[in-house]
Amino acid sequence: MSKKVLFEPFKLGDLTLRNRIIMSPMTRCRADYKTGIPTELHAEYYSQRASAGLIVSECAYVDWRGHGYAGAPGMTNEEHANGWKKSVDAVHKKGGLMFA
Repeated sequence: MSKKVLFEPFKLGDLTLRNRIIMSPMTRCRADYKTGIPTELHAEYYSQRASAGLIVSECAYVDWRGHGYAGAPGMTNEEHANGWKKSVDAVHKKGGLMFA
């Protein structure tokens, strides 16, 4: 594959990615330590990488018992979902795609 192909749009199921670069999940440890709510740092971090074809967010626990480390973001309630929405919206605002 040539380097040029890497930067060409790519169809992935129903999604059309702007390029073939997919940012894999990486642990950031930036959520609120007591609540697990994603912070503004999440939105800033992910939006800075919006030029990737697709961003897959870091893991998020779906049950408090699965909260494995300090700063881990959750996805157990509406506050968590609203925190993630800020990140996803920031990426979308720059024309990027993100799964959280």
